[in-house]
Amino acid sequence: MPTSYTFSLISAATEQKSGGSFAVTLLFMAAIGGAMYFLMIRPQRRRLKESQLLQREISEGDEVITNSGMYGFVNALDGDTVWLEIAEGTEIRVARNSLLRRINPTIEPAGGAIIDDAQDPEVQ
Repeated sequence: MPTSYTFSLISAATEQKSGGSFAVTLLFMAAIGGAMYFLMIRPQRRRLKESQLLQREISEGDEVITNSGMYGFVNALDGDTVWLEIAEGTEIRVARNSLLRRINPTIEPAGGAIIDDAQDPEVQ
């Protein structure tokens, strides 16, 4: 068998026909784009809006937690700077955008865990 004939048989066996139309490919790419929007971009925008709302609504006396995990009470607001009292007589200055969330004392204590008085052995 000549070598050129063998190569032509191999190339004929490995040739593939193009499988679909351009419309199917375009539809598939649109589906991937839509999935990326709903799984990645939309939740990120929602978190950004929530963070901006928190930063606008912070006021003196609020208990907050920073991105680095420090708990404190807001003593003063000065533009993009927030003064936090992290211990009695200890005050630190942090950027307003470093505040992660506000601690609601009626729902969550400063430690982060919700305590139910019925399950707390010290209350009974």
